[in-house]
Amino acid sequence: MTRATATGSARIEVALRARAELGEGPTWDPAGQRLLWVDILGSRIHGFDPVSGRRTVQLTEQHVGAAKPRAGGGTVVNLRDGVGLYDPDGTFRWLHRDPLPGRRGNDAAVAPDGALWYGTMRYDEKPGGGALTRIAADGSATTVLDDVAVSNGTGWSPDGSLMYYADSPTGRVDVFTMDGVRATDRRPFVRIDKGQGFPDGLCVDAEGYVWVALWDGGAVRRYAPDGALDRVVEVPVGRPTACAFGGAALTDLYITTAAVGDPHPLAGSLFVVRDAGLGLPQAAFKG
Repeated sequence: MTRATATGSARIEVALRARAELGEGPTWDPAGQRLLWVDILGSRIHGFDPVSGRRTVQLTEQHVGAAKPRAGGGTVVNLRDGVGLYDPDGTFRWLHRDPLPGRRGNDAAVAPDGALWYGTMRYDEKPGGGALTRIAADGSATTVLDDVAVSNGTGWSPDGSLMYYADSPTGRVDVFTMDGVRATDRRPFVRIDKGQGFPDGLCVDAEGYVWVALWDGGAVRRYAPDGALDRVVEVPVGRPTACAFGGAALTDLYITTAAVGDPHPLAGSLFVVRDAGLGLPQAAFKG
């Protein structure tokens, strides 16, 4: 289903000019009043305070697919060889180490109950080479999906009853019913037509609408809970990777992008659409 889309009403700005090889995973950190995002291939965790303009960069020893705030401070990170923890003082330790040659961590999200759902993929993007796994605060891991190519955006409806998920090469965002901590009844939510890009990172807003970044599509789309296309935000570069609401009021939509494979001078920068809507407060990882 498709509704009339609004493209001209959303003014996109450069929040931070950068040249991230593979910018990903924007997440608002309410404790630090900053946006966290990563450059996967650059092995960097970026922090950005939109009020002061202050930015920080933390190097990681491996490619880093995602970095999310922890309830007690610090971050949980989805690395090449598994999931690790950074304490507030910068000390690192592994929470769940599961190295596999040719595979790395990719996108991840914290569920409303404080568990981390993290994705993996092969560097060559071979179908079936990745997975989606749930990891609890104590480090116990449960495989949710074991036949994934490029595990990407994951998000939950405002009441936590639905989970949205993108395995990018399928060209779909799927929706699951949440049964306690289990995701069941997988079915298509939206399909992206060939030539319009691939669904990458996503977020869900306070109205239950799903925002999806389109890799090679130069846009972020907003879909209604019934799957109808509601809005299109055009991005001036070809490879937007993910989106998230941030700012003190959670009304600004931040969009990460990738420079790899895109010669545009702004590719790899962090973009923002101010007053785009109202985001959902994101849970911190309880570990």
